[in-house]
Amino acid sequence: MDGNSLEFTAIRGVQAGSAYYVIMVPLKVVPRLFKFDDEAMPAALRAQRVLNKARIPAIASYITNNASEYILSSLCASIDGEISFEPAAQDGPLRKVGQLRIDMGATILINDGQHRRAAIEEAIRERPTMGDETISVVVFPDRGLQRSQQMFADLNIHAVRPTKSIKLLYDHRNALAGLSRDVIGAVPLFRDFTCYESTSISNRSIKLFTLSSLHQATAEMIGKSKSGKVEPKDKDLAVEFWNAVIAQMPDWQRVGTREVSSYELRRDYIHAHGVAVQAIAVAGSQLIKAYPADWKKRLTKLRSIDWSRANRNLWDNRALVAGKVNKSKNNVTLVTNVIVRALGLPLTPEAQRVEDLYAPAQGLVLKAAS
Repeated sequence: MDGNSLEFTAIRGVQAGSAYYVIMVPLKVVPRLFKFDDEAMPAALRAQRVLNKARIPAIASYITNNASEYILSSLCASIDGEISFEPAAQDGPLRKVGQLRIDMGATILINDGQHRRAAIEEAIRERPTMGDETISVVVFPDRGLQRSQQMFADLNIHAVRPTKSIKLLYDHRNALAGLSRDVIGAVPLFRDFTCYESTSISNRSIKLFTLSSLHQATAEMIGKSKSGKVEPKDKDLAVEFWNAVIAQMPDWQRVGTREVSSYELRRDYIHAHGVAVQAIAVAGSQLIKAYPADWKKRLTKLRSIDWSRANRNLWDNRALVAGKVNKSKNNVTLVTNVIVRALGLPLTPEAQRVEDLYAPAQGLVLKAAS
């Protein structure tokens, strides 16, 4: 840096016939170097969305809590002002490496990564020693507001968020996700018929469960939140519970022996869907608390439930909405109510409230035990 310009070692590239540059910026410099559009300006006059401040603490916490292994993707910015690039060599590979000089009066505006930029600022306040670490920044010469807005659209329009299942599969910091993976690996039917990549199952798939559904159900059964401490006994209980459930679900077993396809089961039965898997877990948690000594014996009453989708009096507006399986919070509760009463347990006050408000008018009447 001299009195008139900022200087960075840079790599020069070309996209769409125009030059762009990749530079490394110390984290402590990021808050001072990059500016936001004024969020008070109308959206049509801004080059990016308004900052969602609720997202910033989570990203900052991720950085500071994982100081030895965090990873941040590149920021993308436009430079409105004079820039020059001096290559290290006139030919050969080094002609694309050199010094990028940016006029001190230039405005550097973030096109993508404003939440990362704000989180870096917050993280550096908490852990100043991280300030000398760097983040890569892709910079483009500014070509006006319309081009900057188009850059934001182009950078985000094709972004695809990973599914919940794939995030759970790859998240090794989340102890509860690890527990779910271990439980699935220990239960043969789950191991062979769980989809690890999607949150929904196609008609052509042989899979019967999804990782995200079993994860949510297992968390409900052991009564643990994402931040809750996972203990070895939790895995033991979860494996024991799911093996006991499978023993009372002949149709699930038929998938395991290839007597029926997963598609046929999903087509014809409610229990082949996530809403039922989660409801079984919620009801099972209540059963274990009520009868810790003989809950397995009482679980045999799962066989008494008519899971057929053809049983419209029971499942319409409970698991089925307009003929399609629905997994809203109320639907999970309504399906749980059927299982709870089949197991001989009382409905909780909240479950009874949902039952009274949303249960099918001509269906099975479920009441809390007096």
